[in-house]
This record gives sequence, structure tokens and C-alpha cells, in this order.
Amino acid sequence: MRLFDSKWDNDTVDIKDALPITPALVQWARERAGFSIEDARRTFKKIDAWEAGNAAPSYSQLEQMAEKFKCPVAVFFFPKPPDVPAVEKSFRTLTTEDFATIPRTVRTFLRKGQAMQLNLAELNDGKNHAPRLITRDLQFSTATSLGEIAAKVRDYLGVSLEEQASWKSVEQALEAWREAFAQVGVFVFKDAFHAKGYFGFCLYDDEFPIVYVNNSCAKTRQIFTLFHELGHLLFQTSGIDIIDDEYIQHLAPNEQKIEIICNGLAAKVLVPDDMLDKMLIGRTADRDTATKLAAYFNVSREVIYRKMLDRGLIDADEYGDAAKLWESQIKPPQAGSGNYYNSHFVYLGPRYIDLAFTRYYQRRFDDIQLAEYLNIKPKNLPKFEAKFGGGF
Repeated sequence: MRLFDSKWDNDTVDIKDALPITPALVQWARERAGFSIEDARRTFKKIDAWEAGNAAPSYSQLEQMAEKFKCPVAVFFFPKPPDVPAVEKSFRTLTTEDFATIPRTVRTFLRKGQAMQLNLAELNDGKNHAPRLITRDLQFSTATSLGEIAAKVRDYLGVSLEEQASWKSVEQALEAWREAFAQVGVFVFKDAFHAKGYFGFCLYDDEFPIVYVNNSCAKTRQIFTLFHELGHLLFQTSGIDIIDDEYIQHLAPNEQKIEIICNGLAAKVLVPDDMLDKMLIGRTADRDTATKLAAYFNVSREVIYRKMLDRGLIDADEYGDAAKLWESQIKPPQAGSGNYYNSHFVYLGPRYIDLAFTRYYQRRFDDIQLAEYLNIKPKNLPKFEAKFGGGF
């Protein structure tokens, strides 16, 4: 009787008791994640045999593959590969060549984002249950002025300037905007990308558009990224927020206009021009004023200073010097700091976690499936449930 051992633990699988996975799904998951068979073999020594159906992984190995290839465990039990289009096909404002330059770590998160969209579809029975869906209700062309788009977005989100100014910190502002997005049908997820210069991305879908934000960035940058990606979603395309935007020059004229709108949307929504003009009356256009106004709007000082530059109140050298100084003052997050469960809560967000637990308490699925939706190991579920499973 043949036994198959695990690199990761002492699990063995009797071939007649093997999990009923579909071998073709192992290959599909690997290739979709961008791993060659040689790359995958370094982690999973018997993956060739698993793909050929000559051997079977243990459940713990399936969990390892799901984590490595960023897909739900349940995928391996499908009768055939799911009809999920290649993620790069949804990026209208990136050429094939520019998409290929995205680091594999970030492309892995793109595919993880697709997995989260599948989870949302399953948890919601295929229909977005938000009271309103912003990507369906707001339709713009690239001929629409940025000011008009920003005003309509702000009005649709229903967040007044008074409410925005009442938030006591940038951290509170970020979570408030995240909730405002959820209220209009856009789930926001977070994670540490470990890729310099990549701030976030969005994946468009008719029912479940999502935004993923790089949690390693400053909170003000994360807020900016939310609105950059919302701009893409409003034009019904996936998008990515990166520091190097040279790719824009490779785009067709209409796609270039979309990127320009996305780049300017955050500043227009978060700091409306008419309000800023009123607040600048009687004030000196300097770094101290930028700091005070940034705190009022819960945005970065660079956003305010850029608006001053656009108004001709400061020159380009002063803006550049200030921006360089402020960037040097940002403290990078410490790797491995914080509590695992708290971090996971922040990454998934209260809305999604509440949705998963609600369906679980309705007995729609078992605890193994719940752990998969929450992307945690089943053994960690009791502690996570005790901490965050009581509703929000």
C-alpha cells in the first residue's frame, strides 16, 4: 500500500483514502499564480505527481498550496478549472508589456483579489447586497471634467466636510472612508505588499468591485489610493496605483485620460477646491499652513502643498524640498510587529468578517469553510471567533 509523505509535516495519505481533488486544478492554480513547475517543486517536492494524479496531497498540503498560489482550498475539489479570466485582461489602462513588469509578489495579490471576489460572490449568493452600487449608478466619460466627477462622487458617498473634519486622526479617517466605500458596494481589503512603489490596486466586477491597499504605506497614502482606485472602478476597469507612472505614455489617448482623472480624483474629492480657497484667505502659503490644513482634512501635507503649487502660491523648488523632507519623516512600519489576529482583522475588514460569520451562524457551511473564507488555519478559528465573531 503506497503512502505519500509531506514536506511540511508527518501527514501521510493512503491512496485509497486520498482527498478527492482534481489533479488538473493543481496545475491550473500553479500556472495562474505564475509559478513554473521547477519553482513550485522547491516547495512541494511531489507536485508533479499531484498534477498527474499519481499521488495525493494531505489536507495540510492543500492549505499550503492555497496559501502559496493565493486561491481558495475549495478550488482543488472543483470538477474542472473555474471560468475566471486572466487578471491582466481587466486592466484597460495597462499594456501587456507594462503588466508584465509588475513584481510577482504584487501579481500574486492580484490573484488573491480575484479569490476574494469569488468569496464575496459565494457569501452573497451572487448579488451585491449594498443599498447602492456606485459603479453602477455613476457613469462618466473622459470628457467629463474632473471637478464634476469629484463633486458627484463626494455627494454619492454622503460624507460631509463637517463629518470629515470631525475625525480625530488619519487612522479614523481611513476606516471611515473604508466603511463609506462598503456602503456603496465596494469592499476594501488590505495587506503588506512588500513591493516598493506599489500602493494598491482595484479589480472591477459588475457585482463585486474591490480595492486592495498596501498596508505598509502611510495612512494618508492609503486614503489617497482608495480614491485613485475608485476612479478606475468608475470607468469600469481594473487599475493599479504605483509611484512610477511612465506607463501612461504608452497608453491610447482615452486610457491616458482615465489615468489622469484617477491621479487627480483623490485631491479633488478629499480637499474640494472651493473650501480650500476659503480656508486660504488670510493665511500664508507655507509649510505651517499646509500642516494645519492637512490635519483638518485628514490628508497628507503633500496634497495641500500640491494644491498651493497648482495655484501659483509656491514654486516648484519649494514644493520639491518640502515633499522630500516630509517623506523622510515617515517612519516605515516594523515587520512582524503587532498581534496576528488584530492584523488579520484590519486586512479583511469588519464588513467582510461579519459577513462570513453571519453566513456561518446561519449554518450555510462548516468551520473548515469559514476558516477558508477568512484565510486562516482551522486551528486558529476558535481564538479568532472569540475575538471578532460577535458582530460589529
